[in-house]
Amino acid sequence: MPVLIKGAGVAGLTVAHELAVAGFEVEVTDTASGVGTGASGFAGGMLAPWCERESAPDLVLTLGCRAADWWEAALPGCVSRNGTMVVAPARDGAELRRFASRTSGFEWLDEDGIAALEPALAGRFRQALFFRGEAHLNPRAALTGLHRKLVGMGVSFCLGTKPGEEPAGFDQIVDCTGRNRIGQAKDLRGVRGEMLYLQTPDISLSRPVRMLHPRIPLYIVPRGNGLVMVGATMIESDDEGPITARSLMELLNAAYTLHPAFGEAQLIETGTGVRPAFPDNLPTVFESNGRIFVNGFYRHGFLLAPAMAQQVAERIQASGTEAVSRTMQGTKMTAREGASL
Repeated sequence: MPVLIKGAGVAGLTVAHELAVAGFEVEVTDTASGVGTGASGFAGGMLAPWCERESAPDLVLTLGCRAADWWEAALPGCVSRNGTMVVAPARDGAELRRFASRTSGFEWLDEDGIAALEPALAGRFRQALFFRGEAHLNPRAALTGLHRKLVGMGVSFCLGTKPGEEPAGFDQIVDCTGRNRIGQAKDLRGVRGEMLYLQTPDISLSRPVRMLHPRIPLYIVPRGNGLVMVGATMIESDDEGPITARSLMELLNAAYTLHPAFGEAQLIETGTGVRPAFPDNLPTVFESNGRIFVNGFYRHGFLLAPAMAQQVAERIQASGTEAVSRTMQGTKMTAREGASL
């Protein structure tokens, strides 16, 4: 059965991978000239289901707890399993306790424990939470690697297509076009995320560090060679314009609070991405006019895309061209199935 996948972001590429593994003939199209040029390319790449559970339903933990295994199996060596550290300035200690009360899978660290895991932060914080089971990856490298693997598996790509252009001859179409569906899919909205890259030889981190703050929680994700990704704002807007001065100052101030050496870092890049989200901030698989749509990943793209892709592949494999209409809230049984990735 030939299947067309529209969209070459993290959702489209993971669906393509699952379908190709299952033996389907797959083609991926995108109006962009390369893969991962949308919000996927500006993601943090944190595979952090326990941390995300702090502000998300249990389903995010259920579906996301095997994401690191999926990525490692798909692209051996792409995942760093060093956990996540969560800190807060002394004045915001209540934020750290609140965070702990809303999640699980962590251990408390004192100053010595923090210094042992992240020497660069020695003496900077009194307490921290350490989520040992979490991981992270480099989104751009992962998307490039997945694209290369898919080509080797026989998946064809047609990039740089004209808007509305769609090849014929496919038994099933899976739409993973993300923000392009805003205004067309019911209740889908845009959430703007802004980020930046800093580079300094003075700070070396081994894992993502989240710093809690009442106004703008910050995360810093190491990319190697002194490069870190700093993000990210969550603004209810579908504006894809450049980063605002206010957001830039807030991200830089937060990074400086984490460690003053970031004040001397080089600002390598800034970026914005509009992340599609439904009211419950959970991704949804639904059917309309004979095709399948996968959308609404919000801030959980790399974390939840593998489980959702497996659900799509299983349903297409089981039912052929039978219409698929499944939402995260209505399919908790498949959430348990997804945990067996």
